[in-house]
Amino acid sequence: MIHPPERLIDFHVHLFPDRLFDAIWDYFANQYKWDVIHRLYYRECVKHLNERGVSPIVYSNYAHKTGVAGELNRWNREIIDEIEDLYCFAAFHPGDDNAMQIARDCLKHPKVLGFKLQLLVQNFYPHDERLFPLYEMVMEQDKRILFHVGTGPVGNKYVGYKQFLKLLKRYPDLPANVAHMGGLEYGEFMDLLPAYPNLVFDTSFTFYKSIDMGFDLDPAIMEKNGDQLVYGSDFPNLILPREEEIETLLSFGLSDDFYDKLFFVNGMKLIERHSGKQSGQ
Repeated sequence: MIHPPERLIDFHVHLFPDRLFDAIWDYFANQYKWDVIHRLYYRECVKHLNERGVSPIVYSNYAHKTGVAGELNRWNREIIDEIEDLYCFAAFHPGDDNAMQIARDCLKHPKVLGFKLQLLVQNFYPHDERLFPLYEMVMEQDKRILFHVGTGPVGNKYVGYKQFLKLLKRYPDLPANVAHMGGLEYGEFMDLLPAYPNLVFDTSFTFYKSIDMGFDLDPAIMEKNGDQLVYGSDFPNLILPREEEIETLLSFGLSDDFYDKLFFVNGMKLIERHSGKQSGQ
């Protein structure tokens, strides 16, 4: 495959209510000196991606503090009802008094694929005992967890390979997506894939040529683990064009079969499994 894919599924998009997007973009600018190049609200985000051949879209958001998840998930249900081929990893915070009721209500919607845990921001461990009921419910209902559990762009004590491994030893069958290929501990995370077949990694914010994200593995290891990788962009929270990352991935010169799986097939399988969507619908 020497040309960009005509159609792809993006498994790592961020959508928030407008006021939260504004706060997040201001935080990036102040904390990381990152100027987001796509300050687009949710309808504009979806339109921008659809016009570039991206569909379906899987987005996430997260509760950065207690008391936020309930309202955020009401908004999530509204927009996945509004927009066709839009799916969601919903918000959860274990500190909410009614956390599990919020989660149960959320999973009644078939387009909710599971929940996002942004451990770098939420400041709890992936093996926090308060999360165990959530993990067990997700497994019972055949949903997933999307984790930001890597040390990039700046780590803290709650993230990293060792913390995630503690969780997997307790719940080895947990269906989980790991954002950003597990960066910045790419080798350690990649070694997990053969032993944990329910793990899937997304490529978001990992493969830019203009900035070094530290991915130093032979691209052949991606082909070897191609059934457990999905494309993700991190859109719209980008400081470089999303097309650059796609070009980098294509430049590895891997097989057409690998790229078909990465950009579309694997993502569609996850959507069909966790939403009940059937091919052709």
